[in-house]
Amino acid sequence: MAVQAAEKDGINVEDDHLNDSLRNPGLISPDKEISRLLTVPFSGRIRGGMRPGKKIIVMGIVELEPESFDVSLTCGRDSEKDDTLHDVALKLTARFNDRQFMRSARIAGKWTAEEASTDYFPFIPDQPFRIEIHCEHQRFRIFVDGHQLFDFYHKVKSFTSIDTVQIQGDLQITKLG
Repeated sequence: MAVQAAEKDGINVEDDHLNDSLRNPGLISPDKEISRLLTVPFSGRIRGGMRPGKKIIVMGIVELEPESFDVSLTCGRDSEKDDTLHDVALKLTARFNDRQFMRSARIAGKWTAEEASTDYFPFIPDQPFRIEIHCEHQRFRIFVDGHQLFDFYHKVKSFTSIDTVQIQGDLQITKLG
């Protein structure tokens, strides 16, 4: 059964990125609650863009020997030809070699300085995790496995223009909402 596109918790998932936990591409259970492994790198639309009160949840498993992974909220899909076309409202980067969880943004083609994380590094190779990105009026509030780690004050002021979530690196995505 081929599926053109699926929508899960406000994020549109293209059919070429959709797999269920049994590796059957494009299958959707009637209740749409099946956990899916999404292909990395992943790009999906956020229906209606971000707004205060909205949150993005990324659940996954870190690979066995990871170097890094990124979760980004962007203003439009990145083009393969020119990666500098779209603003990045928030880029979260987990770096395993120095055990840092960094955040930054790209505005008008220029990256802001990376902000260092707290001393706590929440990710463990070959273990599951849950990242929650809460959008508030002044900032994004970032939680990992239920613990608030840090805030990131908005650089992109038009919330509705933040309409894409992109994920890449050394992880498997098990759920996105």
